[in-house]
Amino acid sequence: MNVVIVEDERLTAQRLQSLLLKYSTDMQVLAILPSIELAIPWFRQYEESGQQPLDLVFMDIHLQDGLAFRIIEQVQLTTPIIFTTAYDEYMIQAFKVNSIDYLLKPIALEDLTAAIDKFKAFRDRFTKSTGPVNQYPQRELEALLQQLGKTRDMTYKNRFMVSIGPKIYSIETADTAYFYLADRATMLVTCEGMSLPVEYSLEKLGQLLNPDEFFRISRQFIISRKSIQSILAYSAGKLKLELLPKSQTEVFVSGERVTDFKEWLGK
Repeated sequence: MNVVIVEDERLTAQRLQSLLLKYSTDMQVLAILPSIELAIPWFRQYEESGQQPLDLVFMDIHLQDGLAFRIIEQVQLTTPIIFTTAYDEYMIQAFKVNSIDYLLKPIALEDLTAAIDKFKAFRDRFTKSTGPVNQYPQRELEALLQQLGKTRDMTYKNRFMVSIGPKIYSIETADTAYFYLADRATMLVTCEGMSLPVEYSLEKLGQLLNPDEFFRISRQFIISRKSIQSILAYSAGKLKLELLPKSQTEVFVSGERVTDFKEWLGK
């Protein structure tokens, strides 16, 4: 399968490439494009070259020189896209274009696998009746993408029910300070300092929580805006956070998420 990665964070792009090779050694990453300025001529030249068809594009939305939707508009890109981003805010706009899925960073292998498998299943189904995916008439391509695109409920979770022994706690999302991983369990910490286990992975919580209020800063933490007491510059471009209630472990924004974190804070 021929794919292209549009991503301006070098380490993130390298990690995605590694995950793709874990998925299948047959994956051919034809290019890693870090900007709109470089992506537009690349796609135009590739199309004109008549080379092997491009099957799939992995595209970050926030690039160093703007939003990646400009690439789709200017090149009239019809290749199916899996968006990779830190925010849910562009989900609706993403599914108005050639989007198969919308994966939140940091991307988990299981989520990537599910997205590619979904694409392949629908592609194979359409290929049997219409011919190769890159030779679809526009009407057939639109039909494929319509079926591939998820229709997501944009109502975010506003309450968690937590059972501990015979007791059941009802915790409003608005009263939640942050979530963290502890010994493979996901813990919810309330603004009052109560720590309770929840039956959701951080990946799933990333889909359930309002991205205007919560941000996944690392593999271990999803935090709310109101939980941030202070932000300290740290070595190697990292940021260290002091949270309220205080965390039992040190809390860092991972290096690959610092830029997105600063944008989130500035929204």
